[in-house]
Amino acid sequence: MQSAKPRSLFTFIPAAPIGSSTWLLHLRWFATAGQLITIAFAALVIGLEMNYGALTCLVVVTALTNLVYAWWLRRNQLAELPSVNGAEAVDQASLDSSDAVAEPDAVEFQPHASQREAGWRVQLVALGLMLLDLITLTVMLYFSGGAANPFSFFYFVNLAVGAVMIRPSATWSLAAVATVGYTVVLFFYQPVEDLGQIFPNHLGLRTIGLMLAFVTCASVVTYFVSRTSGLLRARERQLRESQLAQAADRRLEALTTLAAGAAHELATPLSTIDVIARELTRHLESVPKPATVDQDLKLIDHQLDLCRHILQRMRGAAGDSMAQQWYETTVGDLIDATLEGIRDPHRVDVIDNSEEVENETLWMPEEAVAQAVRNLIHNGLDASGADGRVRVESRLDQGNVEFIITDQGEGMDVETLRRIGDPFFTTKEPGRGIGLGLYLTRNVISQLGGTLDFKSMPGQGTRATASLPVSNPQNHQA
Repeated sequence: MQSAKPRSLFTFIPAAPIGSSTWLLHLRWFATAGQLITIAFAALVIGLEMNYGALTCLVVVTALTNLVYAWWLRRNQLAELPSVNGAEAVDQASLDSSDAVAEPDAVEFQPHASQREAGWRVQLVALGLMLLDLITLTVMLYFSGGAANPFSFFYFVNLAVGAVMIRPSATWSLAAVATVGYTVVLFFYQPVEDLGQIFPNHLGLRTIGLMLAFVTCASVVTYFVSRTSGLLRARERQLRESQLAQAADRRLEALTTLAAGAAHELATPLSTIDVIARELTRHLESVPKPATVDQDLKLIDHQLDLCRHILQRMRGAAGDSMAQQWYETTVGDLIDATLEGIRDPHRVDVIDNSEEVENETLWMPEEAVAQAVRNLIHNGLDASGADGRVRVESRLDQGNVEFIITDQGEGMDVETLRRIGDPFFTTKEPGRGIGLGLYLTRNVISQLGGTLDFKSMPGQGTRATASLPVSNPQNHQA
């Protein structure tokens, strides 16, 4: 069940997507209520002499046409169909809950043919209703003092609504009709004798009416413009975020291609070295030789295995962690896998966990996650200096497992914290890193639905927290 949409500042206008048919329907009900209140105030409070029968009939016409409009929308299921210049009506709730963002170069709504036809019908009906409203306003002004009536300001309100609802060409037709209507009531109208009467406080009735009309028109126009501009800003912000995400995806794709190419190119010479090393070992088995030769051959074989693991990690670190093999593991096993291949393991302090945390079952691509946490530990070792230590702890928090790495480095300022994790950004000395480790680590963690946060102050070290959901194996079959 969807939660109720929030209401706007005008609580008697239920929130609806700006430019939608429902929006126009609500506005016309609001206008009908306002007209009735104004007529009642003029008749019962002020006591103006006007043709109230004709004015009431015009209000009834507006109400009846709105009832027919509501029935037509419900019958054709068009209440939420966009009608803003043929584009999609934007609603704040839809912006907040949207899972997909349009390409920056193609943000226009691309409806199906049947939707386009329905959209044109909605446009024509909306244009007809707004033309009727302009004619109704003109006739009302005719019966209530003509252009001298302060509520002639409402021509501008109708034009503002038209600019939001329909195409520019149709809006100009509304402007033409409004101009003709205003010209008519300038010369043809039934005068209201008391309109210029002076009250004891020396405020003329027309002056008071002008003030009320101005405040009402200003409020309505401000509401339209502010809400529309707010939604446009939200859409622009969403598009900027989409562009940033696309740029990050392109960078990652380039890095993936680079890593895959490097791994492929390095695999061939490593295979050749492996074959030659095995042949050399076989030929030297029966030949007298110093003991150091056997040690060197074993060292070569060990280093070849290490190179194979590094290449495998390169493919996993830059590739799609979601496509890798998912394993059932535990927090303890994942920590053990992370510590394999750590340089200077004697400088890493692993905090013992409770048995509950140690045996917590996880379902995730173990090697990818282990490599990501390993990168954080290596960064901590680099930041802590030759004698510094790194603390590693893990804990469970509301369905997530958190790996917390704390170093004894110099810490980072706000600007460095803001840029940490950007590709090719590094605080290390030249030759000690190219600024990709944290970028790839953040990518792996985010692909798995987790977060990576840093807390640091200059002179106090840095604390990195990688939080990952404890996944359900039913959602990720190998």
